[in-house]
This record gives sequence, C-alpha cells and structure tokens, in this order.
Amino acid sequence: MNPTIRHITFDCTGDPYDLASFWSALLGRPLSDDDKPGDPEALIADPNGGPGLLFVRVEEGKTAKNRLHFDLRPQGRTRAEEVARALGLGARRLADHTRPDGTGWVVMADPEGNEFCVERGEKG
Repeated sequence: MNPTIRHITFDCTGDPYDLASFWSALLGRPLSDDDKPGDPEALIADPNGGPGLLFVRVEEGKTAKNRLHFDLRPQGRTRAEEVARALGLGARRLADHTRPDGTGWVVMADPEGNEFCVERGEKG
C-alpha cells in the first residue's frame, strides 16, 4: 500500500497559531480546538478528509523562494476581490501576472513570507 499525505507543513519563526489563523481565515477552515496562541504547532484540518495544514515553530528563518506553493482559485469572488481580501488579512502582493485577457495570476506572500498564487476566480 502507498502512503497518503497527512499534513502539508509550514515552518514559521513566529507564533504558529498566528500564521495558522491567517490561513484559516483565507481558506475558511477552522483551527483545531486543541491549538492555542503560543503553542509550538497549530493545525488546520481539511473537513473533506484531505491533508491538513500544520504550522510548526522553527528557529531558522526563510532564506529562499519556496519550492512548493499553493495556487488558489477564488470561489464566489473575482481574483481582484480575493487579492484584496488576502491583503486585508495580512498578505503582501509580490507580483501581478494578470494578462490583458484576464488569465494569469497574482503572486502573494503570507505574513511569514510563504508564497502563494491567486488565479482567476469563477467570477473573473
């Protein structure tokens, strides 16, 4: 039998609960009831049974571009609306690769600098 992916883990130098709270709000998934501010790790479970997002405190900071990142497709919002919402939650815009025909993506970073992309949403 082959293994399954249980968690996708984010290293963070700040409070894992704070970073997990950002992703919880962005993705609309709740934090684990067991996690509290100041804990060495925090978990966002996937209610559909997919891999959870695990945030773990580490000492060393991020030094290079991520080798893996999420591409997010907005649901019920445009890309511009999703980007604005992410900015309001504490993300930073790194680059805009939106093309004149509306395709493309916006590269963003979470509060710890982990990159993610926001693609065109179902509403544009």
